[in-house]
Amino acid sequence: MNGLTFLKLGGSLLTDKSRPYTPRQDVLARLAAEIAPSRRSAREQALVLGHGSGSFGHTPAKEYRTREGILPSSPGRGAALSLSKGAGGDGNYWRGFAEVWYQASALNRLVMDALREAGLPAISLAPAAAVTAQDGKVLRWDLTPIKAALEAGLLPVVYGDVVFDTLRGGTILSTEDLFEHLARELRPARILLAGLEAGVWADFPQRQLLIERITPDSFDEISRGVGGSHGADVTGGMESKVGQMLALVAQIPGLAVQIFSGEAAGNLERVLRGEVLGTKITPNL
Repeated sequence: MNGLTFLKLGGSLLTDKSRPYTPRQDVLARLAAEIAPSRRSAREQALVLGHGSGSFGHTPAKEYRTREGILPSSPGRGAALSLSKGAGGDGNYWRGFAEVWYQASALNRLVMDALREAGLPAISLAPAAAVTAQDGKVLRWDLTPIKAALEAGLLPVVYGDVVFDTLRGGTILSTEDLFEHLARELRPARILLAGLEAGVWADFPQRQLLIERITPDSFDEISRGVGGSHGADVTGGMESKVGQMLALVAQIPGLAVQIFSGEAAGNLERVLRGEVLGTKITPNL
C-alpha cells in the first residue's frame, strides 16, 4: 500500500515499566496530539498504529511465563484449544493468560481514550480475537478489517497481546511480531518505532554511543553492545527488535525503519513529517 506507515508507541514510553500497572497519562495525551496533525494535512498519512503493553501486560506475563506457553512436560502442550480446567499447572497457565489479556486490554483502552480526545478516528483490533500463532509466529490472521479500516480513512490500532498457539497452547505476540507479519502483507513504506531511548546504543546501558545507521553487516559487529530493555520485557528487548527489522528491510524493497525517542516533545510529529531521528535500519549499502 503506497505511503503506508506503521507506527509503534513502545510500552516503556506509555508506562512506567519499573512500576506495575502505571500509565504515563500526560505522555499518552501528548503523543496522540502529535499524531493528529499527520491526519489533518492535505497529505494525510495512511497509518497503522501499534503499541506495547509496558508495565501492564509484561508484569503478569513475566509471573506466569505466558510467552513460553505450556511447559513441554504438560499434557496440554501442542493442543492450543484444549484448555485445562484442572487445578494443576495448565489451569494456572490459563488463568495467567487471561490476566495478561485483561491488562493489555486495559492499557489499550487508555491509548484509545487519548486518541479519541485528540480527535483521531481510531479503532482497536485486538490480536487475541483474530490471530492464531504457531510456535510464537503468526500462522493465520484475517486482515480484512485492517484493510477496510484503512480504506475508510480510519486509524487501525493493534497491540502486543496474548494469542492461542497451535504448538505452545498460548503465547504473546509483541507489536514487532505483528508488524513483521503485517509488513509482508501490506508493504508499508516506513516502520517507526518510538520508545524511551534516543535510538539504538552501541554501549547500552552506558548510552554514550548512539548508532545512526544499522545494516545486517554492521549489526553483526555491534550486537553485543546493543543490550535489552529498561524494566520488564518478556518479548525480547532491543536486540530482538533490531533483528526483526533487519530481516524486513532485506525482504521489502524501499522499506525504511527508524528507532527513535518519543520522550522529547515534538519528536514524533517531526518523524511523521519525514525527519530522520535516532537510528535508521537499512539493507547493506
